[in-house]
Amino acid sequence: MITLHGFAASNYYNIVKHALLYKEIPFEENLVFAGSDALLTVSPMGKVPAITTDDGVNLSESSVICDFLEDTYPDTPLYPKSATERATVRQIMKIAELYFELPCRRLIPYLFSGTDAPNALKEEVRQVLTRGIIALNRLCQYSPWIAGRAFTMADIYVHSVNTVVSACAPSQLDWDVLAEINGMKEWRNTMRQSDIAQKIEADRLANMPEFMTHIKTQMQAAQPK
Repeated sequence: MITLHGFAASNYYNIVKHALLYKEIPFEENLVFAGSDALLTVSPMGKVPAITTDDGVNLSESSVICDFLEDTYPDTPLYPKSATERATVRQIMKIAELYFELPCRRLIPYLFSGTDAPNALKEEVRQVLTRGIIALNRLCQYSPWIAGRAFTMADIYVHSVNTVVSACAPSQLDWDVLAEINGMKEWRNTMRQSDIAQKIEADRLANMPEFMTHIKTQMQAAQPK
């Protein structure tokens, strides 16, 4: 059985978890936080998520893991058969990561500490998000799914990315970024209604208190003595 290492408050962890649940692949979860010695035994960078495969191989990086799951368990596909359509799905995923998730991630320390990010940083994040909004407005189809008629990895990926965006942008930038992308909020509501998405969200909320305790401990340890 596959072991999924990480913690449910992580959106990258939940990308892999969503794929496992959608494909109905048996797995067990091992709660471990980023940067810990325990995680370093299965993830060379100490990053979440990581998996241990049925034959004992450790893999990290969510995109690598999801590609492995797609190759190993093809009966319930999350990518189209056409190479062009697969590339389109990956293009949406990459843009969502680079121009949505990663800029907002720069605001997370301020969100966790309850402080306001510097104006210069806010402006940098706004500029990158604006580019992402333009790109996703051009690429996302919502017919009914984000890349077209079929549910794909792009739906899972963007849904998890939006967890970070919707947490950081309104509080730090006073900006409802998702409202800037035509059809995004309606699609997101559809995604939230699935049993898998509801389970993942319930697990995420249940893990948040322990995760925040871990973060506060790390922040206290990092303070000058």
